[in-house]
Amino acid sequence: MEHSSSNFIRNIVKEDLETRKHDHVITRFPPEPNGYLHIGHAKSIVLNFELADEFKGKTNLRFDDTNPLKEDIEYVNSIKEDVKWLGFDWDGLFFASDYFEEMYNRAVLLIKKGLAYVDDLTAEEIREYRGTLTAPGKESPYRERSAEENLDLFERMRSGEFGDGEKVLRAKIDMSSPNINLRDPILYRIAHATHHNTGDKWCIYPMYAFAHPIEDAIEDVTHSICTLEFEDQRPLYNWVIEQCEMESKPQQIEFGRLNLTNTVMSKRKLKQLVDEEYVDGWDDPRMPTISGLRRRGYTPEAIRAFCREIGVAKTTGTVDTAMLEHFVREDLKLKAPRTMGVVKPLKVVITNYPEGQVEMLDAEINPENPEMGIRQIPFSREIYIEQDDFMENPPKKYFRLFPGNEVRLKHAYFIKCEEVIKDENGNVIELHCTYDPETKSGTGFTGRKVKGTIHWVDAAHAVPAEFRLYEPLILDNENEEEGTTFLDHVNPNSLEILHGFVEPNMKEVNPQDKFQFFRHGYFNVDPKHLTKDHITFNLIVSLKSSFKL
Repeated sequence: MEHSSSNFIRNIVKEDLETRKHDHVITRFPPEPNGYLHIGHAKSIVLNFELADEFKGKTNLRFDDTNPLKEDIEYVNSIKEDVKWLGFDWDGLFFASDYFEEMYNRAVLLIKKGLAYVDDLTAEEIREYRGTLTAPGKESPYRERSAEENLDLFERMRSGEFGDGEKVLRAKIDMSSPNINLRDPILYRIAHATHHNTGDKWCIYPMYAFAHPIEDAIEDVTHSICTLEFEDQRPLYNWVIEQCEMESKPQQIEFGRLNLTNTVMSKRKLKQLVDEEYVDGWDDPRMPTISGLRRRGYTPEAIRAFCREIGVAKTTGTVDTAMLEHFVREDLKLKAPRTMGVVKPLKVVITNYPEGQVEMLDAEINPENPEMGIRQIPFSREIYIEQDDFMENPPKKYFRLFPGNEVRLKHAYFIKCEEVIKDENGNVIELHCTYDPETKSGTGFTGRKVKGTIHWVDAAHAVPAEFRLYEPLILDNENEEEGTTFLDHVNPNSLEILHGFVEPNMKEVNPQDKFQFFRHGYFNVDPKHLTKDHITFNLIVSLKSSFKL
């Protein structure tokens, strides 16, 4: 397996092994199952799995399922599928909820040590007491309860005696700490909610900041890699490990998260797009979710290559989406068969071509990969071309079809536009052309030259198809005005659905098959909209980009 070039996390791991601080490497990918994974998670997945793999270590997949109000088994299953699709196998599969008893016991230990207390303040009061970045907090009136009273109250919290929000368990650290995370953070809250894994066994649930370090320590994780927003929580992470007397001492390391242009990277916002039906689900091809990218037609190889290339930094930056698309093109150009598809059909009758005759033309399946062989394309008197490839009154330097002009049909002949047929409203509905039988492709014809080459599909054998063309879902919102939300920047033209035709050899396509349509771009067979009688192609990426690595 290829690995990312040198980065500061890799250097830390290397040094830890050389200095014998660790004699092994264990990393983990710890998503909360409260939504589908997105491209930002892919960066973390690639980093954690490939880092452990490089140093012959292990990577666990662990679900941080400490909040039953937002989590669901649907998300658990989708996350497993996404990690596997990206090409990775976890060594251990764990749930934070498997450790609830252990976490409870460690919380009891903190209470006995005088380092945790049950607080009756409301959530709003706790916020008020916490202070600000410039002003210290003030201590809760319940902070000095005795260990005995706290143990009794905590046990009664567990047994279900109190309602949601009535009490919390807080760490007793320092209400005047310059780091707000250390101002007596909440460790447990009451939530009478059914959990996807533990059912109704618990009605108190640990907070992420308390649970996460304990989980890492239980699993003997050596390097707990997370994004920069957790940097301020590292002192609390270390405090929990130390004061809960965990044997294993994981090291938290933060890196800059991935941001992409024209892309929302918040699970909360992505869920809003789904819930409010701006998209047709988490796997909508416009979504940056891994399932959306998969349905769009992105390949795991391209996503892995992209994640390696952007590397790992200590700062958060924004990457141009064009860079990700570049890796998709690079991966598909040798794999994807070439074919022709007409997305906005215009009928052409070749008046001097023999009626009833069909000839088969040879074309390479992929000129960049000759081993893929030859495909055959039927050609007869009536064909479809793109509406955009004809203009009745063209501007200068327009080299496609117009009255009296000659173009080459890809893989076929020169044709010349002789007559334009219109309907009663003046719309062009058909062209009558003539062809020159001497100009057949592959025959070495060296007579006159034409400047335009257009694609086509034989009308008698054409397979109807739906084409879904995509633009970014989110318009660039760097200049977001006050009073607006990201929903105000949803692109109303992010999806265009067209109906046209493809070559007859496309009749037997399978879900997720990928093709390069001549002049249009790379397309993927949409698995959600494929039936015996209906094919939908999703535009993956256009053919060209100005992006340079």
